[in-house]
Amino acid sequence: MKHPAVAEAGVTGRPDELRGESIAAFVLLKQGEQPSDGLRAGIIEAARRELGPVSVIGDLYFVDMLPKTRSGKIMRRVLKAVVLDQDPGDVTTIEDEGSVEEARQAWAEMRQGIRASPPTGAPP
Repeated sequence: MKHPAVAEAGVTGRPDELRGESIAAFVLLKQGEQPSDGLRAGIIEAARRELGPVSVIGDLYFVDMLPKTRSGKIMRRVLKAVVLDQDPGDVTTIEDEGSVEEARQAWAEMRQGIRASPPTGAPP
């Protein structure tokens, strides 16, 4: 949240083979900011400086909205369900159901990119 381009962020843990768990972050940018690989790297670096090297952001997704209750609280359990590819359960208190689908789409795109990329050290 301290990065100047970030308006809001919702985070949750996700399974990580090496660390046990790493951070999946869903980031809403401030108006006028555009998603890019450079911005993603900058946000991850800012989080590492602020929180320390033990806080590893494994995935960072740019979204246009976060799943929130009508009172404005981010529904982290919905984000957790998205990264675990599970049903989010009761979302009757959600402010905008489209935010759940948007988070799912961001996660699906990231998974496709991971599968399409060769493993580190593998020939392209």
